[in-house]
Amino acid sequence: MNTTTSKLPSIATLGPFIALLVACIFFASQSDRFLSTQNFSLILQQVMVVGVIAIGQTLVILTAGIDLSCGMVMALGSIVMTKFAADYGLSAPAAIACGIAATAAFGLVNGLLVTRIKLPPFIVTLGTLNIAFACTQLYSHAQTVTNIPEGMNLLGNTFKFGDTQIAYGALLMLALYAGVWIWLRETAAGRHVYAVGNSPEATRLTGISTEKVLLGVYVLAGVFYGIAAMLSVARTGAGDPNGGQTENLDAIT
Repeated sequence: MNTTTSKLPSIATLGPFIALLVACIFFASQSDRFLSTQNFSLILQQVMVVGVIAIGQTLVILTAGIDLSCGMVMALGSIVMTKFAADYGLSAPAAIACGIAATAAFGLVNGLLVTRIKLPPFIVTLGTLNIAFACTQLYSHAQTVTNIPEGMNLLGNTFKFGDTQIAYGALLMLALYAGVWIWLRETAAGRHVYAVGNSPEATRLTGISTEKVLLGVYVLAGVFYGIAAMLSVARTGAGDPNGGQTENLDAIT
């Protein structure tokens, strides 16, 4: 009985992969092109923005929290970096750094409200979602920002590998997934993230600062939202103040 019970979590974690496999089999039976490398390359290009947002969201969820502000914070980051480049003449790297700093700052605010004031993550991030949306609309005057430096489009470009066009941004997304996976599994800091999510009180009693871990996770999540903003700008060639409105739920699923 105990052996069977111990296997249940492992079986449960396979659920999404089984559903994905079933979906792939179904769509492959409907079209000969579904399993083509060109189709998978196109899918990667389409999901690279929400895919990077999902990394930050995953880190927050691992700590037993949730971040509803992720999509709008990403949109704010895209507006900040494009406005700084278009209006103030900053170079692409400097403008991107400013955008990522803005999203990391929102992550810091979320983290401080959760750790210092002890507010529930759901309430905190629901509030900062609306704040980020208001800041985005006010700063951009609800207008799409174009006329950006060519360097901000680089990650949206593709290169040919065999018969397939692969976006540089998609490769960055995959590299980030690999890096975060290794960090979570192989480092003490990564294991602390799991520990805080499983039992914050037990983690605190072992001498680990749960507040520092939580704060670091929210800031790091903000950085990933900034990277997603960079990919969004690279893919579309503009900063869209109305972007990111569905990414908060897309990143969770």
